[in-house]
Amino acid sequence: MDQTHASSPLAGAVHDLATEVVLALRSGDHLATVCGAAGIDEENRTGIAAARVIGADLLLPSVLYGRHPHPGDIAVLDRAVREFPPKPDAPAATAWSHWHMISTLQRMAPPPAGAAASDAPRPAPGTTYAEPDASWLEEAPWQAFTHQLSVLAPLAVPAAPSAVQRAAANRAVDLARGFVRAVRRRDWLQAAGAGRWLAAIGGEPATLGLERGLDFVELMGGHDPRVTLHIRAARLMAEARAR
Repeated sequence: MDQTHASSPLAGAVHDLATEVVLALRSGDHLATVCGAAGIDEENRTGIAAARVIGADLLLPSVLYGRHPHPGDIAVLDRAVREFPPKPDAPAATAWSHWHMISTLQRMAPPPAGAAASDAPRPAPGTTYAEPDASWLEEAPWQAFTHQLSVLAPLAVPAAPSAVQRAAANRAVDLARGFVRAVRRRDWLQAAGAGRWLAAIGGEPATLGLERGLDFVELMGGHDPRVTLHIRAARLMAEARAR
């Protein structure tokens, strides 16, 4: 674990996991294991907590390249869902992140046929896991809206519609304003998350110059692999939309 980039074992594990996701996104290797490369398995408590922080982006290379995720990564994400369910009073963003982890597991790696309901937090194949409430996003000021969407950047993926994604599509101009504000405030992680949403949904003003903006954010904030993760995801989605 590279402690030069972390102030705690958990921060180090998050850094390592995000770094491995970035490497997998760059290589496109569907056989690579993100967690295994970071030295994390489903018995590693710190690693499981780090997977909860990374969320469904743990399987992002498989999602964006349309390939089967590594069984070890599935096991770690599934364990994170089990170990860290949102509390009843958890923030809405936490509930949405948990929902997205489960829905991604359901979509990418359904539980074995015949598995008992108590054996997995995921719904059985063919069932639907209800979305949390998203009405709070409709009236949120554009600054708060951008902040919340950047926290929920893992939901910015193709073929995964949600109320959050629809809210983002309806407020692309607000996201563009938030992207510019985050850049001016040197909040590179928020800027990267907002940029990822804009790349996923489109509709940003032509004057924004998103591609050059993403280059600048990566240049300035690329020491944080979570920033690079969002930027790489944004580029892959923008390239897919352009084809």
